Amino acid sequence: MFRRLTLAIALAGLAAWAAPASAQERPGIRPLSTATLFDVTPYVGYMVFGDFLTGPLGTTLSTKNGAVYGAQLGMHITPSVSLVGNVGYSNSDLRVGVPIIGGVSVGNAGVWLYDGDLQLDIPVGDARVSPITPFVQVGAGAIHYKLDAANVVTTHSTNFAFNAGAGFDYRVTPTMGVRLMAKDYIGKFDFKDATGFDIQGRTAHNWAITAGFTIGF
Repeated sequence: MFRRLTLAIALAGLAAWAAPASAQERPGIRPLSTATLFDVTPYVGYMVFGDFLTGPLGTTLSTKNGAVYGAQLGMHITPSVSLVGNVGYSNSDLRVGVPIIGGVSVGNAGVWLYDGDLQLDIPVGDARVSPITPFVQVGAGAIHYKLDAANVVTTHSTNFAFNAGAGFDYRVTPTMGVRLMAKDYIGKFDFKDATGFDIQGRTAHNWAITAGFTIGF
């Protein structure tokens, strides 16, 4: 009798120990892995540029909205905190906005985005099994413009920019997932660097709405 009771207790303990592992292996439950130190996220999306100069009678100078693509590299400091480096690029038209007429293209603009960020993950429910992890990013970097006005004048300008964003990761496997994010790059166009004239531009909000595929390693 005693031997049977001991065997039953041992089997019950073994079942309790094995239950969490089997739950993680069930379809639809994907544990978030904290074993990877780095992750890389190539992405594509849409860039919404703000006006970096407002002139008389409602005229504006800006870059036309367009596609953006790039990549992020993240390094995990803790399971919830990461350091992130980002490089992005967008190529579009340089536009002058005129009331009633609308925007008029006056050249080409190539825009590079460089930034370093601190990312904070916000677990939802049980972080061991939930496939969705919202996050926020905040940091600083630069926006580099290469402007080509009607194939006649080419100039460059590099501007300091803050940035802040939010999104979420959907983990497909412990080391792969999908990332959706919206990020605002906040800065002023440096007209003195580009033209030599001390013109005061306005602070512009430039939004990048992106989707990417994350790989951990």
